[in-house]
Amino acid sequence: NNGPFPFGQPDFSAVSSPGHQQDLSADENRRQLTKMIMRLFDHWKISTADQLELLGLSANSRRMLSEYRRNKALPNNRDILDRLGWLLVIHENLRTLYPNNPDLCYTWINKKIRLLDNWTPLEVMKEQGLLGIFRVAQLLDHFVEF
Repeated sequence: NNGPFPFGQPDFSAVSSPGHQQDLSADENRRQLTKMIMRLFDHWKISTADQLELLGLSANSRRMLSEYRRNKALPNNRDILDRLGWLLVIHENLRTLYPNNPDLCYTWINKKIRLLDNWTPLEVMKEQGLLGIFRVAQLLDHFVEF
């Protein structure tokens, strides 16, 4: 039984947050991480353009995104790996905050948040890049610790 989450409890042992990573230079570890992030994007129901922006990839990388969905590992690139780590921290924190409400976990990024100046978390992450992703993760860390 996966509980309220349709794809079960993900294994965050490969990455918990930047600075606490296992060896992500290995293709297989990055392939697993890529699969997790693609499933998260599916659950968030965000556009291909938004996925590319969150990964820090150019709009011309649509073909590469398709390859990542077909089990190709994202590159061993510090910026991308930091983005993936913080996106998974966001997901993990949402699951901690709303353990019985997966719908809210997956729609929260599209809700206007007063503490983000009435921007949605997705808007903040797209507008501010890695810094915005970190900002959203830190906001949720604050709520989890509170």
